[in-house]
Amino acid sequence: MNWKLITTVSYYKTDISVSNKSKNLIDEINFLRKKRNAIILAHYYQEPAIQDIADFIGDSLELSRKASETNADVIVFCGVHFMAETAKILSPNKTVLLPDFDAGCTLADDCQPDDFQKFLDKHPNHFAISYVNCSAAVKAKSDLICTSSNAVDLVNKLPKELPILFAPDRNLGRWVERQSGRKLTLWPGRCLVHETFNEESLIKLKIKNPTAEVLAHPECQENLLDLADFIGSTSKLLNYSQNSKKDKFIVLTEPGIIHQMRLKDPLKTYIEVPGLDGCSCNECPYMRMNTLEKVLNCLKEMNPELHMDEQIRLMAYKPLKKMLDMSN
Repeated sequence: MNWKLITTVSYYKTDISVSNKSKNLIDEINFLRKKRNAIILAHYYQEPAIQDIADFIGDSLELSRKASETNADVIVFCGVHFMAETAKILSPNKTVLLPDFDAGCTLADDCQPDDFQKFLDKHPNHFAISYVNCSAAVKAKSDLICTSSNAVDLVNKLPKELPILFAPDRNLGRWVERQSGRKLTLWPGRCLVHETFNEESLIKLKIKNPTAEVLAHPECQENLLDLADFIGSTSKLLNYSQNSKKDKFIVLTEPGIIHQMRLKDPLKTYIEVPGLDGCSCNECPYMRMNTLEKVLNCLKEMNPELHMDEQIRLMAYKPLKKMLDMSN
């Protein structure tokens, strides 16, 4: 594969003047990933520079599938810790690298395994569905994993009489309740980014841009979802913006996705929504911990590498595999 050609196309697409330093970094990354037989997976919330060098960009469900299908020996996961864990669960014989090992997730942090077990004990006979944004240890205690792309569909496939416990995102859980008509027992977790969007700012943006459609991720709070024209996972928001006849969108999710929206259709306008402090800077601080320099370093040193207890991996694999099977 001609990595240099991919890099050149990426420069053209984004119309960004690439510094000599960045170009040298990218050249070194391309050389090493070919040498290591490595694949770079990146979430839509990564900084544009990382999205541009990735072999594959996607949301949690797409990245999970790609991790399970790749023939690469090394997976460089440009996302957060639970995503790299998911790749390791599905590809135990691969070397999984995370450019910054401290790239975490407030949802995963909010749901510690011991606390989750106590929650399960309080609700016996419940079928436990955990959003993929949780640790491997929590996945291992779950009956089924879901993503924001497939959560509603999976719930609808389960028997109506089956009591369901949903963790860790309460906002996604509430949205699933509304879409499925099912009552769920919700863990009270939340996403740092999606919890802090400003309703007043959104209303002002709607007034200022009356023809714009509001696109929202289901991790947002209900009052914001009520103002949305379309609700969906990051990949669904991207597809919707491409296919809509509208030419302006107010985007209620981490702004990294806007980079892909602009690449897909640069003639349309995409507007970020400020956080509670009125600042238009709702970037996930954990997603943005990964940088080109760290990607290069992890390929050079083959570190930090994600390791996992095999018993936990096997237990976590079952609900993940169940998700993938039910989603096909």
